[in-house]
Amino acid sequence: MRVRLKNAAGGIKEVKVGFSWTTFFFGFFPALFRGDLKWAAIMFIAAAAVGTFTLGFGAWVPGIIFSFIYNKMYIKELLEKGYHPADDQAQATLQMNGIIAA
Repeated sequence: MRVRLKNAAGGIKEVKVGFSWTTFFFGFFPALFRGDLKWAAIMFIAAAAVGTFTLGFGAWVPGIIFSFIYNKMYIKELLEKGYHPADDQAQATLQMNGIIAA
């Protein structure tokens, strides 16, 4: 499910809500390509740290964890940066998923 977010300048971003399959398969790269450098660095460091302690076998664990939470974190950061739901359907979807209050 996707929602459209709009900022005051009229810029629109279409963002997926829910599980992030791209983060699941590609780790920190989706965050990097979205320009979300903070979370890309956090994901990379988490994977490197876990991979170091497990001789590389556990490096996929942070990717699985972030797959469940990354899209929600990304939407919340966009909302903090001044974006808001572009329509009533986006508003309802974000409320239903607990991202914004009713």
